[in-house]
Amino acid sequence: MQREELVDLNAFAVVAEEKSFTRAAARLGTSQSSLSHTVRRLEARLGVRLLTRTTRNVALTEAGERLLATLRPALESIGAELASLRELREKPAGTIRITTAEHAATTVLWPALERLLSQYPDIRVELSIDSGLRDIVADRFDAGVRLGEALAKDMIAVKISPDIRMVVVGSPAYLARHPAPETPSDLADHNCINLRLLTAGGLYAWELEKDGREVRVRVDGQLVFNNVGMIVRAVRAGLGLGFVMEDHVAADVAAGRLVRVLDDWCTPFSGYHLYYPSRRQPSAAFSLLVDALRYRG
Repeated sequence: MQREELVDLNAFAVVAEEKSFTRAAARLGTSQSSLSHTVRRLEARLGVRLLTRTTRNVALTEAGERLLATLRPALESIGAELASLRELREKPAGTIRITTAEHAATTVLWPALERLLSQYPDIRVELSIDSGLRDIVADRFDAGVRLGEALAKDMIAVKISPDIRMVVVGSPAYLARHPAPETPSDLADHNCINLRLLTAGGLYAWELEKDGREVRVRVDGQLVFNNVGMIVRAVRAGLGLGFVMEDHVAADVAAGRLVRVLDDWCTPFSGYHLYYPSRRQPSAAFSLLVDALRYRG
């Protein structure tokens, strides 16, 4: 497409939106006669009438309505991109709203935010701690943080953490009373501490994998929590086996307070991603946040 054609299309769009050659000419900083000539040139090139002109107003023809419907999102996208580029020259500022799970907030987001916000005092961040997926467009979030395998297909996703691993752990005292499980089916003979999912309301099925074989085990036991911290406390107390993210119990395992079992069934999986709509034109502040969070391992 030639430059002249882009100029003509933009001129037509402005006239169509203003429904007046006079107002459109003022908005574009040109004369009414020059604008009228531009639109006629476009109509001649396309071979169809786009506007119906009367002494009082300007109306779109059917062809004009179709063309405007095609042009509007493209021109809005170009305008947003130009605004974003201009904003990059300015001091980053504004509010960024993010929905995230608690574990991601504490282990990934907060370390990055602590560094970023001290350097850019005009950036504000609102974190909404949620255990389930949110509609970030409908709920007016700028972005969300979730595990990579849970992301919608129409989102841009930026990896912000290494792969994550869940582990099965028990205390030495518990395992002294109960032989360590060697296969997932052995969990049926153990007192397992369950996690109640806040969103679905059901109990979390332990997801285990070995050599490409995946199993989801419904475990049973005396205790059910909707908080991982309480699961870890119960495991330390010798009240059963727990299935938690590795970093929750790394210090306990290193100190010998807890022991990992079924380790060959605990396979790493895709870590946390920052996701946002593909149509979004990032602000300077948002671009800085993405860069600060991006995983480079």
